[in-house]
Parts: sequence; structure tokens; C-alpha cells
Amino acid sequence: MARPLRLHMPGGFYHVTLRGNHRLPIFFAEQDRSLLDEIVAEVTTKHSSHVHAYCWMTNHLHMALQVSDLPLGRVILEIASRYARTVQSRLETTGHLFERRYHCVLVDVDKYLLALVRYIHLNPVKAGLIADPADYRWSSHQDYIGRVRRPWVKTGFVMGMLATDPTNAGSGYRALMGNTDLPDWDEVPQAPGPCRNQILGDENFAARVTPHPLRPRSRWNSLDELVTECGLRFGCSPELLASPSKLPGLAAARAWLSHEAVGGGLTTICAVARRLNRCESAIRQLMVRYPRKETIR
Repeated sequence: MARPLRLHMPGGFYHVTLRGNHRLPIFFAEQDRSLLDEIVAEVTTKHSSHVHAYCWMTNHLHMALQVSDLPLGRVILEIASRYARTVQSRLETTGHLFERRYHCVLVDVDKYLLALVRYIHLNPVKAGLIADPADYRWSSHQDYIGRVRRPWVKTGFVMGMLATDPTNAGSGYRALMGNTDLPDWDEVPQAPGPCRNQILGDENFAARVTPHPLRPRSRWNSLDELVTECGLRFGCSPELLASPSKLPGLAAARAWLSHEAVGGGLTTICAVARRLNRCESAIRQLMVRYPRKETIR
């Protein structure tokens, strides 16, 4: 099956994730991250793209990247290929340094950009590498707190969302980084519709950025409400749905719940997997095994 085309929106903000092949490291020496800095600076400047936040982890990287008229894929391909060629020529290795398919999501700036920047900058903290993001050299958090100033890191847009006065914006950024009420990034529901896996925003945002018609939104207001409905339809309790039981009918019930939750833009596969005490791959397998036969009513 052909992969879906990337969704291109001139001026759009994307969350980009690029991983090492087989989740292996992409940095092998101290200078490698500096090399990636230089390449990203050159490529984004050449193509009038803007990096609003970034973090270089051991085996993957994150960017909040705003594109111009050139599609995102062209920008990422140039960055990845230049970096891979340079590193591999030094290591005298061949093969793919990065996974062939980068991941990207078009983000509703007004609703989710601040949460995205916070997520990117807290990546090394969540990975247990450091306790304070200020201690991690290889992210744009350093630019936001004024410790360094890289011209290719565009902090002005995000800081302007926090306050018009620079002093107040700095205080707002520190408050943002300490805000534990923001949703976890993997719990933010993506938009319904054919391009839903490429859009982070509600159906109104999706309607503005894609020409495709949207699916009707789920009639359930929460995952709890959907779990209750699933129990009524399939004659099982929420506890049984989340149990290890393999009683007849439970797999179909879990698959139905997953299709309704994810297909309707109610929540993500990750959130459904947590609710059902299963891994994401198990939920995906269920959804393939029991395909959705009807749209949300």
C-alpha cells in the first residue's frame, strides 16, 4: 500500500521527529551535535524555514519547525542526508543512519505550540539524562533562558505568545516549563479525517488546512464515557476490558473501543493502550484484526 502524501501547509508549524535506524545512536562524538547545529542552521536559512525549538537526543531528534513554500520533506531530507554522509564518512560505515520515514505533525499553533515547546525541552529530563533542562546543552532551552543565542533558533514567536514585554516573557517561559497542568503530548487527540495522523488540532483547524472532508466527530465526550458504552454493548465491565482475560468477545470489544476512540479523534492509541493495560502495538494489531465496518454514528 502506498504511503499517504505528507500534508504541506506553507507557513505551517510542524513537530518533527527523526530517529536513528533501529533506534540506534545518531551521535558518536562530541562534535557531532555541533555538526548537526551547523547543518540545520545552513539548511533552514537557505529555505526560509524557522526552528522554534529543538532537542538532540542520543538516538533521535525533535524540532518545532515552521516551513515556507518548500515542503517539509525537502528540508528534512537535506538535513538528514548531509549529516549522515558527513558522519558516516568519518566512521567509514554504510547503510542507513536514520529511519527512512521521519514523523511529522502539523500543529495548531494557538492551542498546542507552547505545549510542544515544553515537551521538546523536557525530553532529556523525561529520559532521565538530567534533572533540569538548563543542564542539557543540546536543546533550544538554552536559548530561551538566555544562556546562549543561536541566530537560527527563533525564540521571538513563542516568547511573544507569552508576553509582549521581554522580562514578562522570560517569566512566562519559566512558568510554562513548570506548568504540570498541560496535557502530556501523547495524550493530545489528533483531528479526525483522512489526514488525522498528520494534524494536531480540532476539526475546525483540520478543515482549514486540508481539502479532504472530515469524519464526524465522536459522539462521546470522554474515554470514560466510551468505555461505559463499550461495556453496555458487549456485556463486559471496564475492569474486565482492562484485564488480561481472553474471554470470547473481549478482543472485538477492545478493538471496537479503539476504533471509536482513535477514529473519532477522541484520544490517541497511546491513551487507549494505557486504559486497557496494553502496549500500543497490541492495540494496533487488534484494530487490524477487527477492522472498522462503519463510521461513527
